[in-house]
Amino acid sequence: MYDLIVIGAGPGGYEAAAYAAKLGKKVALFEKNELGGTCLNVGCIPTKTLLRSAKALEDCHEAKLYGVHTAEATIDMAAVQARKKSVVDILIKGVAGMLKRAGVDVIKAEAKITAPGKVSADGKTYEAANILVATGSVPAAPPIPGLRDNPLVLDSTGILDLNAVPDSLVVIGGGVIGLEFASFFATVGSKVTVVEMLPKIAPVVDDDIAKGLMTALKKLGVTFNLSCKVTRIEGSTLVFTDPDGKEQQVTGTYILNSTGRSPVLKGVGLEECGVVFDRRGIKTDEFGKTNVPGIWACGDVTGRCLLAHAATREGVVAVNNMFGKPDRMRYCAIPSVVYTHPEVAQVGATEAELKEKGVAYRKAVMPMAIAGRFIVENAGKTGTVKVLVSEKYGQVLGVHMIGGSCGEFIASAAAMVELELCVEDVHQIVFPHPTCSEALKETIIHA
Repeated sequence: MYDLIVIGAGPGGYEAAAYAAKLGKKVALFEKNELGGTCLNVGCIPTKTLLRSAKALEDCHEAKLYGVHTAEATIDMAAVQARKKSVVDILIKGVAGMLKRAGVDVIKAEAKITAPGKVSADGKTYEAANILVATGSVPAAPPIPGLRDNPLVLDSTGILDLNAVPDSLVVIGGGVIGLEFASFFATVGSKVTVVEMLPKIAPVVDDDIAKGLMTALKKLGVTFNLSCKVTRIEGSTLVFTDPDGKEQQVTGTYILNSTGRSPVLKGVGLEECGVVFDRRGIKTDEFGKTNVPGIWACGDVTGRCLLAHAATREGVVAVNNMFGKPDRMRYCAIPSVVYTHPEVAQVGATEAELKEKGVAYRKAVMPMAIAGRFIVENAGKTGTVKVLVSEKYGQVLGVHMIGGSCGEFIASAAAMVELELCVEDVHQIVFPHPTCSEALKETIIHA
């Protein structure tokens, strides 16, 4: 009899399992594939490994700006893929070691809930006081004629295994996944075209920052077709209607389907147990509870916030609540990063959201270059920090940045939003000099 059974070993699942075990609980973790889930195996880590290689290539091309002269730099995709595999393998072993040290029973098998408190796997039945569903998500496959079973159409998993740089790439979807791959392939030499049905790219990003990102990606050579609806795919040709309703088409060596992700709900046993869910995911409250006592959920399978670090926090919140420690999720303070070149980082409310809610606010927008370190590290580049604070108290409501490696210090802004700090509070925080993070403080104190 276990205190907790976790189904799915992604960031939400394995962190929750280890955390519960460290609390002295008896924990079993079921995973039918590799430890680490989507993020570690075919998501966050491998894509960022590729993007780091693209950044190295970009640095070589721009070395003369720093007084360094190099021979012509080229990309070796076979070597890039080998490094990606090495990084993933190291981190998988790290997760396995962490779980072993915590005392978690890791069972490599597909698990299914047969009743509240009962899970079956490989013909055996396991019992637990609590079950945490953390089965994650998979690339979505919209009903576009010609998309399925087409070897020239890749999803975010398949495109990670390319051993050669394609001459051209057509990307369906201008969200985070599509933009990161667009950034990578444009940097390493592909002609990239993005087709997006909305009138802007990166719909979850603040409008001003999204415009800045599109401008930067255009300089890389990415072509954008916004407010366009894909109607069909013919081989490697994408057919779509433009904003005027006229049919257009674009052909690439490959087509990348980056239209989002879908929660893994089938085969988990949700229907049999009466767990409430829809196509967007399992319904949970701010404590991680489902409608069925003893069954909890975290991560992408809930459809609430498809970010690895959000999944980790959701898992910890669920564990705390199931074992009597009050805790809850605050989704307003979860930071996010788009790992394009340049990076985009944000936390809290966007300006559009504040307007929609009728919240009185004031804003400050300043260039990253107000921080000397940014100029040192980013020759010829620009960046922006945008801060939104409440009109009445000056409480930090939202921080949105583009430029350099702003994702490395967005956590500082997340802490400000989480702790409901005001401008006067930030005045008292000492930021190290010289760092790019100083641009964040300077913008806040001018809000």
